[in-house]
Order: sequence, then C-alpha cells, then structure tokens
Amino acid sequence: MTVRRDTLLTLALAGAFAAVIVSGVGGDRFTADFSNVVTVVLVSAAGLSCLWRVVSRHRQDSRLSWAWIGIGLGSLTYALSEAAWTWIETVQRHEVPFPSPADAGYLAMVPLTAAGLLLVPVARQTVAHRVRSIVDGLMVAASLLLISWIFVLRDVLDAGGETGLGRYVLLAYPVSDIVLVTVVLYMLAMLRRGGQDWGPFTLIGAAVAVIGASDSAYVYTTLHGGYVSGGILDIGWFTGFALILLASRRPDAPPTAEHGDTGAEQQPFAMLVPYAAVIFAVGVSVVYYAVHGPDPFVTWTRSALILLIVGRQMFTLLENQHLTRRLESRVTARTAELSARENRFRALVQHSSDSVAVIDPDTTVRYQSDSVERIFGYPAELLVGRRLTDLVGRRAAAQLAAAVRAVEGRPLGTTVVELLLPHADGRMRQAEMTVTNLMHDPTVGGLVLNTRDVHDAKELQDQLVHEAYHDGLTGLASRALFREKLDDAVEDVAILFLDLDGFKEVNDSLGHAAGDQLLVQVADRLRASVREGDTVARFGGDEFAVLVESPEAMADAASMAGRIIAALDVPFAVGGRELHIGASVGIAAAAGASDVQQLQRNADLAMYQAKAAGGGAYAVYDPAMHDQLMDRLELEADLRVALDRGELALHYQPTVDMRTGEIVGFEALVRWYHPVRGVVSPLDFIPIAEATGLIVPLGRWVLAEACRQAVEWGAGRGRRLKMAVNVSVRQFDHCDLASLVSQVLAETGMPADQLCLEMTESVLLTDTDENLTQLVRVKALGVTLAMDDFGTGFSSLAYLRRFPMDVLKIDRSFVERLGGDDEDEALVHTIVRLGQSLGMQTVAEGIEDGAQLAALREMGCDFAQGYLLSRPLPAPDAGRILETGIRTPVAVAT
Repeated sequence: MTVRRDTLLTLALAGAFAAVIVSGVGGDRFTADFSNVVTVVLVSAAGLSCLWRVVSRHRQDSRLSWAWIGIGLGSLTYALSEAAWTWIETVQRHEVPFPSPADAGYLAMVPLTAAGLLLVPVARQTVAHRVRSIVDGLMVAASLLLISWIFVLRDVLDAGGETGLGRYVLLAYPVSDIVLVTVVLYMLAMLRRGGQDWGPFTLIGAAVAVIGASDSAYVYTTLHGGYVSGGILDIGWFTGFALILLASRRPDAPPTAEHGDTGAEQQPFAMLVPYAAVIFAVGVSVVYYAVHGPDPFVTWTRSALILLIVGRQMFTLLENQHLTRRLESRVTARTAELSARENRFRALVQHSSDSVAVIDPDTTVRYQSDSVERIFGYPAELLVGRRLTDLVGRRAAAQLAAAVRAVEGRPLGTTVVELLLPHADGRMRQAEMTVTNLMHDPTVGGLVLNTRDVHDAKELQDQLVHEAYHDGLTGLASRALFREKLDDAVEDVAILFLDLDGFKEVNDSLGHAAGDQLLVQVADRLRASVREGDTVARFGGDEFAVLVESPEAMADAASMAGRIIAALDVPFAVGGRELHIGASVGIAAAAGASDVQQLQRNADLAMYQAKAAGGGAYAVYDPAMHDQLMDRLELEADLRVALDRGELALHYQPTVDMRTGEIVGFEALVRWYHPVRGVVSPLDFIPIAEATGLIVPLGRWVLAEACRQAVEWGAGRGRRLKMAVNVSVRQFDHCDLASLVSQVLAETGMPADQLCLEMTESVLLTDTDENLTQLVRVKALGVTLAMDDFGTGFSSLAYLRRFPMDVLKIDRSFVERLGGDDEDEALVHTIVRLGQSLGMQTVAEGIEDGAQLAALREMGCDFAQGYLLSRPLPAPDAGRILETGIRTPVAVAT
C-alpha cells in the first residue's frame, strides 16, 4: 500500500508540474520562476531521501549504503547548481550566462551517480562473465556515442557560435550522459544476469535515461536558439528526479535466484541489451548515411562495434563451454549420488530386521530381500516366482489373502496382520506383516510386504500380561483381572474386600521374607474357603478381594466371609514360629450400587468399618457408612485451597548411576502438610486430585517448582541434573501438556533435555491417538519421557514401540522379589534387555537392600532409586546430599 501510494503521489506531482508548464498559467515569468523553485525543492528532496534510506535501512550493508550515498550526493550537487541558477534568474533577475558555475554542479552529478551505481552489490561472477560484462558495457557505450554523434556531438563540434570553454561544456553534457546511461544499463544487466530484480535501481535507470535525454535536448536547444527556463525540457528533468525520489522510498525486492550461480540462468534482458543498443545505433547510422553520406567517425565507430560483437561471441562461446562442463560435472555427481543412495537403500533392505517382499495380487513373489534367510531361514531365490499362499500354511494363507483383498482397491492402502509363519527349521513363528498397496507406483507395481518376527517379543508380552493379571507372589488374580471379571459379571454379584489384621507388625518384626511366606499361606486358605468359580485376587500388600456370583450372592458372600475369618483364625507356621493374624472383611452387593466403582467403594467402606470395630470380623455395607465418604469430600475441599495456602511441598528422591554411584537426578514427589490432619499421604489425596481435575493446577505447580529447584541446583549452568516429574493421565485429558511444559521451561530457564516426564502405562491405553499426538509434541521440545511402573499394566510391545519413550522404570513389585525365585530375577533381566533392545535406559525403583542393588547392577540396569540409597528428602537436605554424594554399595564398588 505504501509503494502504491508513493507511486500515485509521484505521478500526481509530475502531472501537476507538467500542467503548469504546458498551460503557461501566470505568464512566462511565473512559469520560469515556478519551474526553478519547484525543481530545486524536488531535487533536494530526492538527494536527502537517498541519504535517509542509508540511515534507516542499509546500515549493515556497506556497499549498498555507499551506492545510495553516491546517488544522493549526485542529486544534492545538482540541487545546488539548480539553486544557483534559480538565484541568478529568479532572485537577481539576470540572464544566466553560458557556461556558468551551475554547469559545474550539473556535470558533477554524473561521476557521483555513476560511482554509486557501480557500488551496487551484484552476484559473484566468473572471470569470463566479468570480461563479457565489460564488453557489453563497451558495446552499449559505443552505440550511444554513435547515436549522440549523429544527433548532438557533430553539431556541437561544427557550431561556430561556441568556442573554448563553452564548447567543451556543451560536449560534456551528452558525453557524461552517455557514460551514465551506459553504467545504468550495465548495472541493470548485471543484476538481471545474477537473478536479481531490484525495483529501486530500475527506477534509477529510468530516471537517468530521462535526465540524459533532457540534457541532450538542452544541448541541442542551446545550439539552436538558446534554452529558456519554464519550457518543456524542465518537465524531463523534473520527471527524472521524481523517479529518483520514488526509487529511494521503494523497498528492496528479494533476489529471485540463488546468488553465486550467475551463469546457469541468464535473464533475456541481460543478453539482449547490448544487441538492442547496437541494432538501434546501426539503424540510425544507416539512415544518417543515406541522408548525409559517409562520415569517418560513424564508419570507425561501426567498425569498433563489429569487433566488440565478435569479441562478445568469443566470450559467449567460452562461457557456454564452461557451462557445459559444469552441467556434465553436476550430472556425474548427481548420478554418483543416486547410485550411492540406491546402494545404501539396497544394503538397508538386505540387512533390515524386516523381510521385504513385492508380490502380485495372487501373492506370487516378484522380489524378496535376502534378509528373509536370516529371519525365517529360507533363501530368497527359493521364494521368488512362487505363491506365498502355497507356502505359509492354510490358516496363514487365509489371513494373507484377506489382507491383500483389504488393500487391493486402495492405492497406498495399508493393513497389518499377525500370523504364524513356518521357519525353515520346522518351528512356527509369530510374525507381524504390513501389507502396502504400491501397485500404482511404476517403480514398484505390486503389493509390498514388510514382515518381522515378533515371536520372542510376543512371548515376553504374554509373560508380562500374565504378570499383570496375576500376583507374582501368591498366584492369585491381580487387581486388573479382578476388575475385568467384575465388569463382565451379571447383576447377581457380591464382592468381599479383605485386609489382614496384624500383618504390618509381622512384616516389621520378622522381615519381608516372613511376610511373603505368610501371604502365600493366606492365599492358599482363601482358595480353600471359596467355591469353584469364585475369583480370589490380591490387590497388593495385605489386601485381598473375592468375587461371588450367584442368585443368592449376598447370603453366599456372608457365609464365605465367615469361613474365611475362621480359616485365617488358625495360627500360621512361618519360619518355625506360630503367627496369629486375622482379617477384616467388607461385603457389598451389586444391588446396592449404581456402577462397579460404587460397588468397590461400598465394599471398601464396609471393610474399614469392620477394621474400625476391632478386626477379625466382617461388615456388610450400610448407607450410613456414607459418613466416611463425607470425610473424603472434606479432604477434597481442603485440597482445593492447599496450594494457595502453601501447604504443599516437594520432596526429592535421588536417582543414582549404577556404574559410578553418582547422583544424576531427582524424582520430585509432592507432600501435603495439612494444618489439622498433619502429613496427608499422596495415596490419599492424589486420587482425589485426579478424580476432581485438581491434578491439572497441582501438576503445573509441581512441574514449575521442580524445574525451579533444579535450576537453583545448577541445571543448565554447567551441571547435568535430570529432574523427573510424574504426569497423570488426567493432565493429558484436561490441558495442552506440550504448551504447559513449554511455558514452564521458558519461565524457569530449565533446559528441556534435563527434564524427564514420568507416566504410567494408562497413558498408552487412554485416548491413544490423542495422547500420542501430545507426547510427540512434548518430545519435540527435547524433554525425556519415561514409562513408570513398567510391567504392572496392560500395554503391548506395539504400543511401546509406537510411543516415543526414552526410559523404562522397573516397578518396585518386581525389584522386591529379587534374590528369591530365579524366575522373578529372569523377568527383571528380560525387562532390562527389552529396554536395551529398544534403545531405552532402565531405572529400578524400590531398592531396599544390597542384594537387590547388586543383582540389578549385574543385569546392566542403568539407574537406581530406593530407600537403600535415600528416602525422599526436603529440598535443603536433597541439596546437601547432591553436594556430598551418597555412600552406597554402588559408590563403594565403583
């Protein structure tokens, strides 16, 4: 809009000036005075505008700055001369003599402007280009000289009225204009040849052409009757400097091609300008010869033009040869690059962990990578030309045929199928096959099969699923399996929640090993006390549950509770000791609950009622127990204001490098110091925060405070310190996690690569695509992502490969069993190897004795956490151990 406005304003000024001059309004004297004064103002404005452009736009570009300075100073010298002319003619009312001091200023404009134009930065050129550009300039100059000779110079030399200085001044005008126009055309050709299209200098060229034509007309007028101010010629000078003013206000247009490749793509303008000038000059000379006869100067000038044209063609030939060699070298280099890429791709395919094949719709193999022999034992040449459906077995053939049909009509369509494929050694291997339709691609023309052997991974996954659905210590169902069975149960159902009375005392006094033996015996008695088909589960610690399905579920549950309490009342023999424990049982029926969550909540309330009554008994849920729920609501209300009141604080548990024993980071854990209740366990208020959405502001505060503390400890200022912060699945549902993390990093100055976000496997299973999108955005910030409590959930290896995780945290339930069953130790070792195979670091949680630490270190686990190393500590205490270090078995061994 600014460019358009300036252009319209310039045209309006030139039009108004021309109207006044042409109309002669006010008489000849007024017109002359008007022309002189307005021209002084306009030329001064043009010069000052050029200098202002240097100050406001081109301070960093020295060549461009000097270019505009030269143009500006040229305009200002012209303005001074025009002011002198105006002073003599308009103020003193004298006739301006010829030559006069004003002519010196007019002529001084030429070298200043030409120097400025020659300083315009142009693209880098070869020597051949430079020489050819000089030849082009000489051709233009000779052509303009020939034209000027015919129209102006010959008459000046032949004129008898002017002698001495006057004749030289008259000659200087057209000659200097020839020089200036030649420089302009030369620079514009250079800019165009370099792929540059700078609008301001195009306007400068037009301005110089107009001013040069006016100067030549001035010389002609001076020779034939004398020049008078206020005439038509003044319109030319006014228009020329108006164009300079407009050029100084236009922005620089960006280059339209890569600088530095000036010879590859020449603009037609750059090539045709010299020839156009020569053709025009020759045409004018032919007409002149026809009218006036031969002229020695014309003849010699035309001869010089012929020599320049020949020279130009020679340089053009050399340049074309150079260009041909460059193109050939480029083609050679490109061919070599494509060949290298092809070889690289072939090597990647042949050594890939996937078998790659191209088949027809009837499953005939047209191409098979050599990697199939390494994966499935078959040579590639054995498969080419044969139908896969005849080789893989009946069931796998049907699955493969269905997959082919699914993508056959969809270009770029993809489907994934899992099937059992035979290995050359006779074993059946679980495989994952991706079928992609590239039949429309002329370079492929078939269906592409990417097949990988996932048998070992599937076995590990099945093992992890079994561990997730069963308690590793007792063999009972886990909380997850219990919940699934409860979800699938019909309405005639009741549940029992059990909590052992006195178990904590046994564990604290006799140790975890004795506690584990006791739990195994409890599980055996529970199995013996229930009916066939009832589900017994261990939720963790000393908490158990039983699912009862029958038309008389409530009565059967009460009878079963009595049997369980009686069975557990019998002493247990553990380690040569006779132990007495009991159980508090809560019973709830589906008939009294609106959903599964409420049913479990009712049973939980009943269990706590039985425990509050002294234990060793059972209690059936009664709505009066709702008072306990009210207490939970009070806790929720207090939690809503706890953050504002400063009741929350962070404790930091160190993470130790297994190899060096050094502290490499901390995990931030929130604590609530309630003014009435005292220290509230995170197990009590974190579920409330997640259920109510308070986890979002709480999570942001924890993230910001942990990052601030890490920066205070030196993160980002020479110390590598990884700060781990737990993220709830609810934060994915209620906020833009990537934006939140980005804001906190910016606010605290925490380096992104020193922040680790930990999340449980529930993130992988809840709103998977949306959560994956958020995790990818978070990962793009440079943040580390960790899978917490790995192995306790339901995630598949496919999910683990799909999500951008960096760290696997081995759950404490696996760690605490180390040193016992070899199968438990093998499972932990498998998880460590899984992390290594996926390029992930592993962190073991809950390390409580040196044997566990030594076993994990022997397995190659990377990092460790646990009470053996340090409990979670307030920031001051954590800061001290960060400086002093931890004396642990890891550090001693190191």
